[in-house]
Amino acid sequence: MQIFISWSGERSKRVSLLLKEWLSCVIQSVRPWVSSKDIDRGSLWFSEISQQLGETSVGVICLTQENKEKPWILFEAGALAKGLNSSRVCTLLIDLEPKDIGDPLAQFNHTAPNKEGIFDLVQTLNAATDRPLDEKVLDRAFQTYWPQFESELQEILKDTKAATPSKPRKPDDVLGEILDNTRSLSTRIRKLEEQATKSGTYYRNRLADLAIDAAKQNEAQAVRPDTIKIKLADWMINQARSQKPDDDDSA
Repeated sequence: MQIFISWSGERSKRVSLLLKEWLSCVIQSVRPWVSSKDIDRGSLWFSEISQQLGETSVGVICLTQENKEKPWILFEAGALAKGLNSSRVCTLLIDLEPKDIGDPLAQFNHTAPNKEGIFDLVQTLNAATDRPLDEKVLDRAFQTYWPQFESELQEILKDTKAATPSKPRKPDDVLGEILDNTRSLSTRIRKLEEQATKSGTYYRNRLADLAIDAAKQNEAQAVRPDTIKIKLADWMINQARSQKPDDDDSA
């Protein structure tokens, strides 16, 4: 599984290279890709990055005070979000707090650069692989390599100059963002509830139809409930295989 690691600026670059090497030790099945190291000399860098973005499975964006509003970071974040589910795009907040992040980056899953946060990130990456490690094995590998990551991260923070923190976001901006996100979440929940209700009604009606069919075919004997369940299960499997389910609106 390929992981695209996005960076901009010296501090972000060094952390991205550390993350690339470290993740390869913890989860050996992943292939982290960082542009500063993986683009061959003389290659068309824009085409190369575009190709990698198209082939990636998960994206990690190394954010700092310096780069959080840089056009290149926003470009790569947008490209990742376009091709991936937002839950597969994570931001590593190197010297930031979640409250420092505005849209569109605020929509992604934020990772704090501490032991708990990095372990959550590792679990997310492991779950996205074709062959995820057993939880105990993953925990053991993480515990083994965590001291190395923590030590090298602290060295990077000492060696690189931190950018001057930007002005705090205005309370009205923060409240407006919270309101927009709440409205968006409410809309999504309402749609999911509607779909669940519609699907439930649809499958109940289908189950009733199968029961009637089974009764007609077995007028001389009692209809066994497990027979109906088997028929419904077979029908659902066929629907999934064909990927052409009946129109729910017909229910």
